[in-house]
Amino acid sequence: MKSPVVVSAVLLLTVVSTQVVRAQKKVQKFTESKVIDLPAEKVWAIIGEDYGAIAYSHPKIISSNYINGSLKAGEGAERVCHFNEKGTKFLKEKMVDYNPEKMSFTNTVYQAGRFPVDSEYTKAYYSVKALANGKSKITFEMHFRTKPAFMGAMAKGSFKKLIRDYFIAIEHHAKTGEKVTKENFRKVKKLYS
Repeated sequence: MKSPVVVSAVLLLTVVSTQVVRAQKKVQKFTESKVIDLPAEKVWAIIGEDYGAIAYSHPKIISSNYINGSLKAGEGAERVCHFNEKGTKFLKEKMVDYNPEKMSFTNTVYQAGRFPVDSEYTKAYYSVKALANGKSKITFEMHFRTKPAFMGAMAKGSFKKLIRDYFIAIEHHAKTGEKVTKENFRKVKKLYS
Protein backbone atom coordinates (compact mmCIF):
# COMPACT_ATOMS: atom_id res chain seq x y z
CA MET A 1 0.00 0.00 0.00
CA LYS A 2 1.29 3.44 -0.95
CA SER A 3 1.71 6.02 1.73
CA PRO A 4 -0.57 9.09 1.70
CA VAL A 5 2.49 11.27 1.02
CA VAL A 6 3.36 9.34 -2.15
CA VAL A 7 -0.25 9.42 -3.39
CA SER A 8 -0.44 13.17 -2.70
CA ALA A 9 2.85 13.77 -4.50
CA VAL A 10 1.68 11.81 -7.55
CA LEU A 11 -1.61 13.73 -7.64
CA LEU A 12 0.20 17.06 -7.33
CA LEU A 13 2.61 16.17 -10.15
CA THR A 14 -0.32 15.12 -12.36
CA VAL A 15 -2.14 18.41 -11.80
CA VAL A 16 1.00 20.48 -12.38
CA SER A 17 1.95 18.58 -15.55
CA THR A 18 -1.59 18.97 -16.91
CA GLN A 19 -1.42 22.73 -16.31
CA VAL A 20 1.99 22.93 -18.01
CA VAL A 21 0.67 21.07 -21.07
CA ARG A 22 -2.31 23.42 -21.24
CA ALA A 23 -0.07 26.45 -20.94
CA GLN A 24 2.10 25.17 -23.79
CA LYS A 25 -0.79 24.79 -26.25
CA LYS A 26 -0.52 27.28 -29.09
CA VAL A 27 -3.31 29.81 -29.22
CA GLN A 28 -3.81 31.87 -32.37
CA LYS A 29 -4.58 35.59 -32.00
CA PHE A 30 -5.60 38.45 -34.22
CA THR A 31 -7.14 41.90 -33.93
CA GLU A 32 -9.42 43.69 -36.38
CA SER A 33 -10.66 47.28 -36.07
CA LYS A 34 -12.90 49.53 -38.13
CA VAL A 35 -13.87 53.19 -37.91
CA ILE A 36 -17.60 53.56 -38.45
CA ASP A 37 -19.36 56.79 -39.34
CA LEU A 38 -21.83 56.42 -36.47
CA PRO A 39 -21.80 57.41 -32.78
CA ALA A 40 -20.29 54.83 -30.43
CA GLU A 41 -23.57 54.49 -28.51
CA LYS A 42 -25.38 53.34 -31.64
CA VAL A 43 -22.72 50.73 -32.44
CA TRP A 44 -22.59 49.59 -28.80
CA ALA A 45 -26.37 49.18 -28.80
CA ILE A 46 -25.99 46.54 -31.52
CA ILE A 47 -23.00 44.56 -30.27
CA GLY A 48 -23.14 45.14 -26.52
CA GLU A 49 -26.79 45.71 -25.64
CA ASP A 50 -28.50 43.54 -28.27
CA TYR A 51 -26.14 40.61 -27.68
CA GLY A 52 -28.76 37.91 -28.29
CA ALA A 53 -29.80 39.33 -31.68
CA ILE A 54 -26.41 39.09 -33.41
CA ALA A 55 -28.16 37.35 -36.33
CA TYR A 56 -29.50 40.78 -37.40
CA SER A 57 -25.97 42.11 -37.93
CA HIS A 58 -23.87 39.08 -38.88
CA PRO A 59 -23.88 37.80 -42.48
CA LYS A 60 -23.16 34.15 -41.58
CA ILE A 61 -25.47 33.66 -38.59
CA ILE A 62 -28.93 32.42 -39.58
CA SER A 63 -30.50 32.78 -36.14
CA SER A 64 -29.48 33.67 -32.60
CA ASN A 65 -31.18 33.98 -29.25
CA TYR A 66 -30.60 34.14 -25.52
CA ILE A 67 -30.38 30.81 -23.70
CA ASN A 68 -30.15 29.34 -20.19
CA GLY A 69 -32.37 31.97 -18.60
CA SER A 70 -30.62 34.99 -20.10
CA LEU A 71 -33.09 37.70 -21.03
CA LYS A 72 -30.77 40.54 -21.94
CA ALA A 73 -27.11 41.48 -22.33
CA GLY A 74 -24.96 41.73 -19.24
CA GLU A 75 -22.49 39.82 -17.13
CA GLY A 76 -23.09 36.09 -17.65
CA ALA A 77 -25.60 36.46 -20.52
CA GLU A 78 -25.59 33.46 -22.85
CA ARG A 79 -26.58 33.09 -26.49
CA VAL A 80 -26.61 30.46 -29.20
CA CYS A 81 -25.69 31.34 -32.79
CA HIS A 82 -26.84 29.01 -35.59
CA PHE A 83 -24.86 28.95 -38.84
CA ASN A 84 -27.06 26.47 -40.73
CA GLU A 85 -30.75 25.55 -40.94
CA LYS A 86 -30.21 22.08 -39.43
CA GLY A 87 -28.78 23.62 -36.26
CA THR A 88 -25.68 21.40 -36.37
CA LYS A 89 -23.26 24.30 -36.90
CA PHE A 90 -23.59 26.50 -33.85
CA LEU A 91 -21.70 28.31 -31.13
CA LYS A 92 -22.86 28.72 -27.57
CA GLU A 93 -21.31 31.82 -26.06
CA LYS A 94 -21.21 33.69 -22.79
CA MET A 95 -20.68 37.39 -22.11
CA VAL A 96 -18.16 38.13 -19.34
CA ASP A 97 -16.24 41.18 -18.16
CA TYR A 98 -19.23 43.22 -19.33
CA ASN A 99 -18.48 46.94 -18.96
CA PRO A 100 -21.13 49.20 -20.53
CA GLU A 101 -19.35 52.36 -19.31
CA LYS A 102 -16.23 51.41 -21.31
CA MET A 103 -18.38 49.76 -24.01
CA SER A 104 -16.48 46.47 -23.82
CA PHE A 105 -16.92 42.80 -22.99
CA THR A 106 -15.37 39.39 -23.50
CA ASN A 107 -17.28 36.77 -25.46
CA THR A 108 -16.33 33.22 -24.47
CA VAL A 109 -17.25 30.15 -26.53
CA TYR A 110 -18.24 27.22 -24.35
CA GLN A 111 -19.69 24.85 -26.94
CA ALA A 112 -18.93 24.62 -30.66
CA GLY A 113 -21.11 22.24 -32.65
CA ARG A 114 -19.29 21.01 -35.76
CA PHE A 115 -16.80 23.88 -35.64
CA PRO A 116 -13.14 22.94 -35.29
CA VAL A 117 -12.47 25.28 -32.39
CA ASP A 118 -11.38 24.29 -28.91
CA SER A 119 -13.92 26.10 -26.74
CA GLU A 120 -11.57 26.04 -23.76
CA TYR A 121 -9.21 28.41 -25.58
CA THR A 122 -11.59 30.45 -27.75
CA LYS A 123 -12.76 33.93 -26.80
CA ALA A 124 -13.06 37.40 -28.25
CA TYR A 125 -12.72 40.87 -26.77
CA TYR A 126 -15.13 43.50 -28.12
CA SER A 127 -14.79 47.22 -27.58
CA VAL A 128 -16.31 50.36 -29.05
CA LYS A 129 -14.57 53.71 -28.68
CA ALA A 130 -16.09 57.12 -29.35
CA LEU A 131 -14.18 59.26 -31.85
CA ALA A 132 -14.57 62.88 -32.93
CA ASN A 133 -17.27 64.01 -35.36
CA GLY A 134 -19.81 61.36 -34.35
CA LYS A 135 -17.63 58.44 -35.42
CA SER A 136 -16.63 55.33 -33.50
CA LYS A 137 -14.03 52.59 -33.65
CA ILE A 138 -14.96 48.97 -33.10
CA THR A 139 -12.20 46.55 -32.14
CA PHE A 140 -12.41 42.77 -32.04
CA GLU A 141 -9.51 40.72 -30.65
CA MET A 142 -9.83 36.96 -30.98
CA HIS A 143 -7.89 34.22 -29.23
CA PHE A 144 -8.59 30.71 -30.47
CA ARG A 145 -7.27 27.20 -30.79
CA THR A 146 -8.52 24.74 -33.37
CA LYS A 147 -9.08 21.00 -33.17
CA PRO A 148 -6.83 19.73 -34.70
CA ALA A 149 -4.32 22.43 -33.77
CA PHE A 150 -2.54 22.53 -37.15
CA MET A 151 -5.66 24.09 -38.70
CA GLY A 152 -5.21 27.25 -36.61
CA ALA A 153 -2.97 29.11 -39.03
CA MET A 154 -5.27 28.25 -41.95
CA ALA A 155 -8.39 29.29 -40.05
CA LYS A 156 -6.95 32.66 -39.00
CA GLY A 157 -7.36 34.21 -42.47
CA SER A 158 -10.96 32.99 -42.73
CA PHE A 159 -11.80 34.30 -39.26
CA LYS A 160 -10.28 37.72 -40.05
CA LYS A 161 -12.32 38.00 -43.25
CA LEU A 162 -15.45 36.95 -41.37
CA ILE A 163 -14.91 39.72 -38.79
CA ARG A 164 -14.28 42.36 -41.48
CA ASP A 165 -17.59 41.30 -43.10
CA TYR A 166 -19.27 41.41 -39.68
CA PHE A 167 -18.12 45.02 -39.22
CA ILE A 168 -19.67 45.97 -42.57
CA ALA A 169 -22.90 44.25 -41.54
CA ILE A 170 -22.93 46.07 -38.18
CA GLU A 171 -22.51 49.41 -39.94
CA HIS A 172 -25.28 48.66 -42.43
CA HIS A 173 -27.68 47.38 -39.78
CA ALA A 174 -27.00 50.40 -37.56
CA LYS A 175 -27.58 52.85 -40.42
CA THR A 176 -30.63 51.22 -42.00
CA GLY A 177 -32.20 48.82 -39.48
CA GLU A 178 -32.14 46.17 -42.22
CA LYS A 179 -31.28 42.63 -41.15
CA VAL A 180 -28.09 41.47 -42.87
CA THR A 181 -28.27 37.88 -44.15
CA LYS A 182 -26.25 35.51 -46.31
CA GLU A 183 -28.66 36.30 -49.12
CA ASN A 184 -28.32 40.11 -49.07
CA PHE A 185 -24.74 40.49 -47.85
CA ARG A 186 -23.11 40.62 -51.29
CA LYS A 187 -25.31 43.62 -52.17
CA VAL A 188 -24.68 45.22 -48.76
CA LYS A 189 -20.91 44.75 -49.06
CA LYS A 190 -20.84 46.60 -52.39
CA LEU A 191 -22.40 49.63 -50.69
CA TYR A 192 -19.45 49.90 -48.29
CA SER A 193 -16.53 49.00 -50.59
